[in-house]
Amino acid sequence: MARGQKRNRALVVEAGNALDQWKYEIANEINFPVNQIVGGYWGNIPSAQCGAVGGHMVKRMIEAAERSLVEQTAINVRAGFRAGLGANLGGTTTGAYNLPSNLPAQQNVGQQAGFTTTGLQQ
Repeated sequence: MARGQKRNRALVVEAGNALDQWKYEIANEINFPVNQIVGGYWGNIPSAQCGAVGGHMVKRMIEAAERSLVEQTAINVRAGFRAGLGANLGGTTTGAYNLPSNLPAQQNVGQQAGFTTTGLQQ
């Protein structure tokens, strides 16, 4: 690649320094020879080793994104369930849920609370 045509820029410019620092942290964790990196130049290190660092970074980023999705989904489900119980079943919206005693035993409480098999009803 010609000089000045660097393509691997951070999508969020403010994250560039943090990503660079994280790269070195990952390299240390996987016993990468960071003493061979001089002035930020990685060109004298085999691409397989450099790729291992990038691969571990991507793996951790995907793991973090998946955890974030799970946590956000759980928050949304809890909020929807609380709202559904409070509005549709006459229960409280905080603390323990007081379900009405007149619900039939076979009734699908989840559907009445506004849940579907694909998520919350809009």
